Amino acid sequence: MFPTEPAAVNNGFGALLKNRGFMLLWIGQLVSQLADKVFFVLMIALLENYSPLPGLAQNSMYSTLMLSFTIPAILFGSAGGIFVDRLPKKLIMVGSDVVRGILTLCLPFLPREFLILLILTFAISSVTQFFAPAEQAAIPLLVKRENLLAANALFSSTMMGALIVGFAIGEPILSLSKSLMGAEYGQEVVVGGLYLLSAAIMQPIKFKEHKPHQEHQGSNHPWTEFTESLRYLKKNRLILNAMLQLTTLYCVFAALTVLTIQLAEEFGLKEKQFGFFLAAAGVGMVFGAAILGHWGDKLHHKPLPLIGFLMMALVLGVFTFTHNLLVALGLCAFLGVGAAFIGVPMQTLIQQQTPSTMHGKVFGFQNHAVNIALALPLAITGPLTDVLGLRTVLVAMSIIVVVVGVWAWQNTRKVLQDVI
Repeated sequence: MFPTEPAAVNNGFGALLKNRGFMLLWIGQLVSQLADKVFFVLMIALLENYSPLPGLAQNSMYSTLMLSFTIPAILFGSAGGIFVDRLPKKLIMVGSDVVRGILTLCLPFLPREFLILLILTFAISSVTQFFAPAEQAAIPLLVKRENLLAANALFSSTMMGALIVGFAIGEPILSLSKSLMGAEYGQEVVVGGLYLLSAAIMQPIKFKEHKPHQEHQGSNHPWTEFTESLRYLKKNRLILNAMLQLTTLYCVFAALTVLTIQLAEEFGLKEKQFGFFLAAAGVGMVFGAAILGHWGDKLHHKPLPLIGFLMMALVLGVFTFTHNLLVALGLCAFLGVGAAFIGVPMQTLIQQQTPSTMHGKVFGFQNHAVNIALALPLAITGPLTDVLGLRTVLVAMSIIVVVVGVWAWQNTRKVLQDVI
């Protein structure tokens, strides 16, 4: 499944630890991801201060807030990728962190209204659309081709590590900051400080970037570059099909993000402790990514994405019949392993098969396409749960994941096998 040199994979982690530029990028994005997760917990916690709007049930309010994270990606996802190919990637990453930090620090001075919360969330998510493709495009510039699988496994692990830390201890951290620094601004100072710390960590990174010829750069308008990326993906079925499987994976997690809030209530937890379930899935993804990072050379011929989809579908179907919290957390971890079997090899494949001149546009389009697809589950999961109930929604998701997973594998396996 992995288009990599098997002998190089096992030494990947050791080589990465000696790569100073990659380590700074890795640590910086970890802190930034942690800030994202704690910020999300903060937004959910602040919702407790507001009554549901007229005609809007509580679960629908959660979906509305999550949509405010997603809509900017629909509007600006591809534009972010185009700017990544035109501007220095370090400038984009550091600048994005600084802007997000400042916006978060402004929160205590803004009116405490639900609409203001949505606008601020929208603004921070808009800035993130420039950070994400720059980060993905920077990895191949800092890492040798034969170490890309290990690099993506490590990035996936730390991304999920931020998920674990951010969601699992986000609420205790926010409570502690509130008690130590005051309820008016303590929580915002912690989250904003994390964004600024990430910017400081990534500032020393140095790498050689592809610089387009001035004439070519001046002649290409953003819309021209966007259509160029579409034409490239249309010709390259390998990358397009990998994006298809990643999009399916993220759709499942988008729906789960909404559902875990009600799951917390089902298991006797507070609503803002919903992150325990996501954190358990994060533990599973760390474990799955570690397996791929160490033994990818022995597993590259296996149908890993299909296995991953079936694992996720099994968990979604079984979840509705358990009432034990520990069993539920174990199932979430198992789901996370399946997610890693899909996400890590597909992201590695996209990075390896995309030329450096197309990195920003392709990763921007990927971010754009994924978030357009995310909008539907984010928009309908909350209302469907209000109408049909949690169990019905989970069982339906299980069936959909099986169908989509099998269809995606049948549609892509011959193409993917060409790069083994």
